[in-house]
Amino acid sequence: MLRSISIVVVTLFLAVPCFGQIPTKMNVLFVAIDDLRDWTGYLHTHPQVKTPNLDRFAAECVAFDRAYCPSPCCNPSRTAIMSGLRASTTGVYGNSTDWRQIVPKEIVHLHTQFQKNGYYVAGSGKIYHEAYTVPETWDDYLKPVRIPAPKRAAQGSNADADLGRYWDGVGGIKFMPLDCKDEDMEDYQIVSYAIDQLNRKHDKPFFLACGLRKPHMPWNVPQKYYDMYPLDSIVLPTVIPNDLDDIPAAGIDFAKPKGDHAAILKSGQWKNAVQAYLATITFCDAMLGRLFDAFEKSAYRDNTIVVVWSDHGWHLGEKEHWRKFALWEEATRAPLLWKVPGLTKPGTRITTPVDLMHIYPTLCDLTGVPLPQHKLEGTSIRSLLANPTATPADGTFALMTWLQNNHAIRTTDWRYIRYADGSEELYDEKSDPHEWTNLANKPELQPVKERLANLMPKTNVPPGKSTNNKGKDEDE
Repeated sequence: MLRSISIVVVTLFLAVPCFGQIPTKMNVLFVAIDDLRDWTGYLHTHPQVKTPNLDRFAAECVAFDRAYCPSPCCNPSRTAIMSGLRASTTGVYGNSTDWRQIVPKEIVHLHTQFQKNGYYVAGSGKIYHEAYTVPETWDDYLKPVRIPAPKRAAQGSNADADLGRYWDGVGGIKFMPLDCKDEDMEDYQIVSYAIDQLNRKHDKPFFLACGLRKPHMPWNVPQKYYDMYPLDSIVLPTVIPNDLDDIPAAGIDFAKPKGDHAAILKSGQWKNAVQAYLATITFCDAMLGRLFDAFEKSAYRDNTIVVVWSDHGWHLGEKEHWRKFALWEEATRAPLLWKVPGLTKPGTRITTPVDLMHIYPTLCDLTGVPLPQHKLEGTSIRSLLANPTATPADGTFALMTWLQNNHAIRTTDWRYIRYADGSEELYDEKSDPHEWTNLANKPELQPVKERLANLMPKTNVPPGKSTNNKGKDEDE
């Protein structure tokens, strides 16, 4: 009897990985979110945002407080993450360039590298930019979801009694509450596909990608999410007058203050737009909750790596700018969460700045999948996941690129932006986290700029040929 008990104890011990010992044949759950900036509960960047499911998951894993996109634009950011090559290397700088036409065929993308090494790869939703999907490179991929067009909400917080209608946004900033259920939304079906995959029995390790499209515009979600944010109590982003006065012309050109921001101010709907974005974030969080709950109940909970990321941030009036398409903090900072059985400790917070180029090599390192033959422009942060005080191989900085030869470097202390025309911005992130005071003209800070400039790419290839307008975001 004692021998039987001993066998059971040993079996249970072997079944549960010890801390620091990663199980072999790890699966990967790869969760991409579109246009989610740092407005999450666990990051404490907006006092009203409701993201209980992301917050719960962050408490169970490693959460990066300072994660940054490769590029503040969908197509170049996602192409860089999946290929392991930055925009400055590929020439994929914007949404109108079809990466499939200019990234060399011999470049093995992330999911394909796993497929070549014995993984079943499946996915749903938005992983690549929508115009340039590659479903034929996956073992299985959810076909585009066809759902009935939701109707405007019949009543609710966005009602305008004087106009007798419901707002459809301001210019290119599109939003309205919908009269529909969660099940009527495309993201619901995208998550359902991933849940079905988690409920299946797999005879080999899997790489499962789930790409949520919200909170990308239009911010059209069921009325109940709008109702969570009463319009009269909406807190606007913290801004100061004349914030662009010390910004070079290249930065102002990216901000376009006479465009979206001027239209929003003229309309008087700044609070409405913020309400809509917050509502859409909370809808996204509800879909993530469905996915996280299913994962926790699945047979793969203890041998699956989960990485959750967003492709870039978003401005809602900071620096008189809306959308992404800029190199400041709001456009480039994005959530990044990792859960690795046997390695990551629940509730770990990492303040070291990193960018999302680390995802590809880190997943290879954690699973034992070999690196591709082409050199990845990122390194594994496995040591950082295990020890928040470790120093990554690439150092403690993040690199962001928007269009050719415009780069930003983010360290713990500084953000340095250098534009293609040589103009600069420099911010002391310790004393000026809102990036209100450009210090680039301070002679005593020249050594700081030189040190940060040395971290910028030495290669800046010309832009790939734009194909057509099919690649344009609906919010571009």
